[in-house]
Formats: sequence, structure tokens, C-alpha cells
Amino acid sequence: MIADPFASRIEDLPEILPVFPLSQAILLPGGRLPLNVFEPRYLALLDEALAGRRLMGVIQPLSRDESDKATLYGVGSVGRVVHFSETDARQMFVVLAGLCRFRSVAEVEPKNGFRRLKVDYAPYRADFSTPETPGPRERIMPALKAFIEAHAIELDLRALDALPLGSLVVTLAMALPFEPPEKQALLEARTAADRFNTLCALMEMGAIAGSAGETPQ
Repeated sequence: MIADPFASRIEDLPEILPVFPLSQAILLPGGRLPLNVFEPRYLALLDEALAGRRLMGVIQPLSRDESDKATLYGVGSVGRVVHFSETDARQMFVVLAGLCRFRSVAEVEPKNGFRRLKVDYAPYRADFSTPETPGPRERIMPALKAFIEAHAIELDLRALDALPLGSLVVTLAMALPFEPPEKQALLEARTAADRFNTLCALMEMGAIAGSAGETPQ
């Protein structure tokens, strides 16, 4: 049987995955991640992805070091390129759609300068299921309002409040300026309810810290 080119099942996902290490950036299932790519090694990664099934991984380094030798977190996400455009300056703007998280099993030989991982998706099979209701909506918007006010962040609260709750949680978890370990906790949350509670707690604590004069990194 031919694998689904759009990877709509966990069985359609590749065991060896090219990855783009990014600090303070996560890709959640159902989310959209825009990227401006200009380094030759990641342009080569995109060339390969676009020539095939348009799949690539996003994973955080343990530190802010994004070099070839940086140690990576154990969990990342695979996404599909759903939009791309190339500029005259040999840059590419792409949008990744999050499909499923993965656990890194081992790093394999790099290819054309970009890193590749052998990965296991089995722990995150539920990422392909219909998500459950994550939590009470009346908690998240006050926490968000307090957070953005404390850190002077401009967001369209009306537009965000119009999103379905699951989409709102994914959008905020990916977009808000949390530290890498906090981002990773949101990525690795076991259930939608766990991610909802972690997100609300981070916003509530961040609002207190911001009011005390601390700023997000």
C-alpha cells in the first residue's frame, strides 16, 4: 500500500526525519509555524522536503546554542510545509502545519549540512485523535490579559477570544515568549488538559513577574 503523502496517520510518518533546531520555538499538532529560512543547510533541508512529502521536524536545543553540536531536547514535532515562497535573495518563507510529536531515538548521519534523527511517534499516537476540551474558558482569557498587560505585549484579544478553545491554547503556547524549558513543558504535556493548566499557570506566574518588573526573554 502506498503511504499517504499528506501523513494523515502515524503510520505515514518517516522513521528518519530531517530536523530544524530552534530555541524558544515549538510546533504543536494543529498549530502553524512561520519560518524565514536563509542558512544554506536549512535551505538544503527545505529543498529535500519540498521534493518529497514536505515533512520536517522542529526541536529545541537544550541551550540557546543552535550550532551543529548543540544537544537537543528529547521531544520535538513533525510538520508539513503547507506554504512556501522564495525570494531573490535566496531566502524562503515557509509555514509548517504541526502533525504529531516525536521522541528522539538517536541522531543519524547528517545530510547536506542539516541534522537528522531516528524518531518514534508511538507515544504520541493520540495527536491524530480529536482533542478533548482542555479546560474552562473563563480561566484562560483573564490570565492572558494580565500577562500581556504586565509585559506590554500587543495582541488582538477579541480575535483570540473568537478561536475555539483548543486552537486558542495551541496558538498561545506557540506564540507567547516563554523560556525554552517552559515551551518544552507545553510541548510535552501529556493531555490537552495538562497543556491548558500549564499554559494558564505560566501566564499567571508571568503576569506576577511582569508586574514586578521582569520581562520575558
